[in-house]
Amino acid sequence: MKFSSGRGFGLCALFVFVGAVLGGLLGDFLRGVDALSAVAPLLADKHPAFVLAPVAIDLFVVSVNFGFSFTPNIMSLVGVIVALVLYRRY
Repeated sequence: MKFSSGRGFGLCALFVFVGAVLGGLLGDFLRGVDALSAVAPLLADKHPAFVLAPVAIDLFVVSVNFGFSFTPNIMSLVGVIVALVLYRRY
């Protein structure tokens, strides 16, 4: 699946990342709207999809912690789809 028309993969990844973040923020914002109180929890609840527990490496001088958690909500997935559409169009 090719998403670019001469543009690089990095720009597509940037669009997807920004779309996911903005969609997640919009989902959290919608949680506070009273008119959407019945639908907002469905859109803003996070669903853990991929979680790596934190690992600590102690080197006596420096301590480093590594961990990763991917927990999208429905609005962040909508943001990714909108970002991909915008990337293809413009």
